[in-house]
Amino acid sequence: MTQEFHQETHHVSIAEHVVSDGASGPYALTTGPDDALWFTLVHSGEIGRLVPGAEPTRHRLESPDCGPTVITPGPDGALWFTEYRADRIGRITVAGVVDEFDVPRPGCGPFGIAAGPDGALWFTETAADRIGRITVDGDVTEFPLPVTGAFPSAITAGTDDAMWFTLNQANAIGRIGMDGAITLHSLPTEAAAPVGIATGRDGALWFVEIAAGQLGRITPDGRITEFPLPDRTARPHAVTVDAEGTAWFTEWGANRIGTLTADGTLTVHDLPTPNSEPHGIAVGPDGAVWTALETGALARIAPAGRST
Repeated sequence: MTQEFHQETHHVSIAEHVVSDGASGPYALTTGPDDALWFTLVHSGEIGRLVPGAEPTRHRLESPDCGPTVITPGPDGALWFTEYRADRIGRITVAGVVDEFDVPRPGCGPFGIAAGPDGALWFTETAADRIGRITVDGDVTEFPLPVTGAFPSAITAGTDDAMWFTLNQANAIGRIGMDGAITLHSLPTEAAAPVGIATGRDGALWFVEIAAGQLGRITPDGRITEFPLPDRTARPHAVTVDAEGTAWFTEWGANRIGTLTADGTLTVHDLPTPNSEPHGIAVGPDGAVWTALETGALARIAPAGRST
C-alpha cells in the first residue's frame, strides 16, 4: 500500500554542536537516564556524552577499532551499545565505567540494540542471521532467523511485548516474541533495503527504506503502508518518533532531516553544513530532535524561536 502526502515548509532552527573531529564519526545517539545525550564515535572507538550547553566528554573503549554503532538506555540505568567490528556488546554507566561482553559467534557484526520488555537487551547480528539477547549480567542467547543473508539491522521494542527489526537484505520487517518465535513480513517494494525502525505512539512501527527512498509503517498485525519521498535518492537511514507522534528521519544521501506527521504532511529541512552525513536520530532530553553527523557534530532541530 502506498500513501500520498503533501509537502510543506516549516521554519525550524538547526544548531550544530561539535563533539569530535571529522575522523571520529558520531554515528548514533540516545537520551540517557541522566538527561544527557550519549553517542557513539564509530571510527575512534569511543562513547561520548553531551549535556546541551556544556562541553562534550568522551570515554575510550578497549579497542579503538571496535566500531561502536547503536546505543540505547538499558533497564539498569546504564547505556548499552554494539561494537560492530569487535563482536561485542558494551555497557557504560552514567559515571563512565565501561564493561564489554563478547558475543559467542565470531564475525557476527552486532549492530542494532534495544531494551526489551523482559529486562534484557536485544540486538541484531548482521552477518550471522541471528537476533541476540543479553541480560544485564552479560549472558547471551542467540535466535537464528528463518532466512540467510538477511542482514538484520535496527531493532526496537514494540507495544505488543515483542521486538521488531529490519532485514536489510531480505526486504522484510521481522518480529520476535519473548519466547523466540519469529515472524517475517515482506515489504511491497522490491529491494527496498530497510534500515532504521522506531516504535510509534499508536502502537505501529515506523521504518525507513534506504534503497527505495521511502518511509514505511507496519501495524502489529503486519499491515504495511509505504510513503515515497519526493527525493527517492535521499537514502533515508534512521527514524525516531517524537511525543506528538511525528516520525523524524535522516536523509543520509541528501544532507537533510525530514518529518512525517500522522496526517501525512511531509517536511524536509536542509542541514547547514554540506555533506554532513546524518545517521542516527533521537529525541533529546530537551524535547528537541537531535541527529548525529558523521563529520563531527550533533545537530539540534527545533521550531524557530525555541532556545538552543
